[in-house]
Amino acid sequence: MTATTPSVRRQKEPDRPAALGRRQVHAVAGCYFVASFAALGLPPYLTEILPELGDRTARWAGLLYVVPTVFGALGAPLWGRLADRFGRKRLLLRAQLGLALAFVLAGWADSLGTFTAALVLQGILGGTFAASNGYLAASLEGPGLSRALTLMQGSARAALVVAPIVVGALSPWLSPHRQYALLAVLPLAAAVMLCLLPEPGRPQVRAAEPVDVPLPTATPLRALYVYEFTFVFSTVISFPYLIALIEDRIPGISPAVSGVLFALPHLCYLLCAMQVHGRFVERPRLGIALGFGFIALGLAGHGLAHSLAAFTAVRLLLGVGLTLGLVCLSVLAADCAKGRPPGGMFGSLEFVSKGGAVAAGLAAAAGNSLLGPAAPVLTGTAVALGTACAVGLPALFRRSTRIRIRVRDRIRWSP
Repeated sequence: MTATTPSVRRQKEPDRPAALGRRQVHAVAGCYFVASFAALGLPPYLTEILPELGDRTARWAGLLYVVPTVFGALGAPLWGRLADRFGRKRLLLRAQLGLALAFVLAGWADSLGTFTAALVLQGILGGTFAASNGYLAASLEGPGLSRALTLMQGSARAALVVAPIVVGALSPWLSPHRQYALLAVLPLAAAVMLCLLPEPGRPQVRAAEPVDVPLPTATPLRALYVYEFTFVFSTVISFPYLIALIEDRIPGISPAVSGVLFALPHLCYLLCAMQVHGRFVERPRLGIALGFGFIALGLAGHGLAHSLAAFTAVRLLLGVGLTLGLVCLSVLAADCAKGRPPGGMFGSLEFVSKGGAVAAGLAAAAGNSLLGPAAPVLTGTAVALGTACAVGLPALFRRSTRIRIRVRDRIRWSP
């Protein structure tokens, strides 16, 4: 008896509506880029903002840095499920308008309590990344979706590189605190742009013919969630104390050079992501294993680097791992989105991702206080290396088993 794929007899439905065009996908990515400017560009300046609000030594900067992340993680699954029920475009617009409201409140806050409440609102009402991914997944699938998710990650990397530079350039004329209110214009502009985009979804069925349609089999989510958590943890753990590590190893280095070293992995992604997508779209697990391997090498190199050339080399190694990991996780996420409500899935994925970032921040703070600025990168090395082995070794074992079986069969049937 042979196993058969279960099927149901139901009305024949047409294919998905025409996929979003390139301009529309780029518009969604552009909206995320401009809306995330304040969210990504202003937190590095919390040590300058908090003294204006009464915290003279900025001792709450570390805690407030992760407040939007924590509350964003808590709210992401709920907003994702609501998007599946009430419409992805509506919930994406809600996220942009929620960011604008939170930024205005933060920019006009006159006390630490009000500013903290604004950051809480930013986390709860935001979630533009997961909302944008859910919007794209409702109209795209397969390689088209993974390419769009890769572009979305490029928007995040670009904002992470450009936004702090722009905020710093504006600081002589407008304090970073008041820039929150100014930059609230950006998510409002993104909301206006999104109003011009269509609502993704299946069209109404006119004619119906009963046909046997196989039930879709969804890719298990556990592996995606584990890879996402460990990837975010092993990369983000190096962020908070990287500048301190560089200044400790290379005394007298300029802040501009330190900033370039910080940005190198993200620039690597911007330059190479689409080429990597083309090479690994059919084998994402191989790319994930290689990505974790390069991340482990790059982070381990941080513990040994004592010169500008060495730090440049290890940051580029980390950039290769970051690019491989992000691209191949996008491919795996696109595969997992088949047969699932995209809002709920990407909301849960965002919860896992932000959980990894929060855990990385706590681990980095604990390691730095106990062993110094090199401890976070060594912790990240151990996590990345363990994940690379967990992903890669079973595949190598299965491949070697298949090779042995082929060789044995050839010997058995050879004359």
